[in-house]
Amino acid sequence: MTRNSLTRYASQMDRRTLLTAAASAGLSPLFVAFRPARATLPMARLAVRLEARTGHAQLLDAGEPRTSIWGYNGTVPGPTIRIARGGEIEATLVNGLDEATTIHWHGVHIDNAMDGVAHLTTPLTEPGATFDYRFHVPHAGTYWYHPHAHRAMQQGRGLYGLLVVEEREHVAVDRDLALVIDDWRLENDGSIETRSLAGLHDAAHAGRLGNVITINGQPLAQFPVRRHERLRMRLCNTCNARSLELRLEDVAVQLVAIDGMPVPPMALADGRIDLPPGGRADIVVDVTGAAGTLAAVTEVSHQRLVLGHLAVAAGAPTREQRLDTPLLLPSNGVPLPDLRDDPLVFDLRMEGGAMGGMPEIEVHGKRMDLREAARRHRMVWAFNGKADAHDAPVFKVKSGRPVAIRIDNATAWPHAMHLHGHHFVAIQRSTGALRPWLHDTLLMGRRETATLAFVAGKPGRWMLHCHMLEHQMSGMSCYFEVEA
Repeated sequence: MTRNSLTRYASQMDRRTLLTAAASAGLSPLFVAFRPARATLPMARLAVRLEARTGHAQLLDAGEPRTSIWGYNGTVPGPTIRIARGGEIEATLVNGLDEATTIHWHGVHIDNAMDGVAHLTTPLTEPGATFDYRFHVPHAGTYWYHPHAHRAMQQGRGLYGLLVVEEREHVAVDRDLALVIDDWRLENDGSIETRSLAGLHDAAHAGRLGNVITINGQPLAQFPVRRHERLRMRLCNTCNARSLELRLEDVAVQLVAIDGMPVPPMALADGRIDLPPGGRADIVVDVTGAAGTLAAVTEVSHQRLVLGHLAVAAGAPTREQRLDTPLLLPSNGVPLPDLRDDPLVFDLRMEGGAMGGMPEIEVHGKRMDLREAARRHRMVWAFNGKADAHDAPVFKVKSGRPVAIRIDNATAWPHAMHLHGHHFVAIQRSTGALRPWLHDTLLMGRRETATLAFVAGKPGRWMLHCHMLEHQMSGMSCYFEVEA
């Protein structure tokens, strides 16, 4: 895409779509005719202790062997952190593992020193040591936390948890439920298959896909609900590499947020939501089934796989009739880019992997054959010809300036592009329709081109990478620098 065409897109999107969406998202929330009380008020300041250590989880059916996992405080998922928008978190990481680690606060517009990227923003926390993360959460929404250390797939062993930042305004739902969805590659005895952790075969293809999918660390999770109950469900894809195509059956569903950021409410006639690795979606679910029925939560990318159920309890319904009104979340106030205002334009070409046809690659300043890079450095992917490009920023930009990253996925595989410390709008995609939604993670299809636009935020070094973790670890990672 040329700079002229960027300007044309900017004019069209800014005037008609982006500004309309911003105005819509800034309206007062649309309340329905009830106001259930919160069980507790969200906290404005929270201290939490997160110990990365071993634990056990029942990832297979009851009666089958339990699985040894790594988890925050020994559980998977780790503790759900809930705090009010604008609140302050003091999180102490205690490293009970035998290797160094960090915590990255995925999706949060955070001070750079707290971003948790090893060797770039935050020091590694060595075994037996502690590190205190302290930061404010400026935006409401659904976020999560996980390691960002270049080690043997710590997230793939279970190190992650949900971070929920609650709106200051009341959101009219009966209950707030979180569904954290992961896939696991397990042996017959229930243990995690470790031979392929960070393996090059998976890394050069689709990434490490599991053979068991869980919700909240459980197989076939059950969620008791009542007829005509209205639920806010927070969906989070914590899989290493699997893109989820979820479908909620026999309920009414509307999408209200993507990656923590409100979107104009949109009814999903088929109840289907697609989530890339690292992606989140907030949906409003109105329970329509009769008492004693089950509404399935399924994954339908290849075949219909039942992951869990909403079990409609016996007894009186929550209300006489189900609600059919939309629910609009209050705006987070994240600025949308105006690309008429001297944007910095950066071209990023993704290359490598199986069937990629890339003969050479640069690793740590040296050009070499791709086979040599794989053998000596375990690198098989590149951004603009460079693998793991962390020796210098790919560009520098002043805080407040609009940025457009024009990405060309010249590979045979999809990639979930994640931007740290920022949310962006896709203003151009070669694969189809655009929606003016803010993302922090976007799935790009094979051979797809896209332009991602955002406003440069807090100063510091911010990572841009594929959130299919094996792709990131084998070269698909870089950073840019925001200057004050």
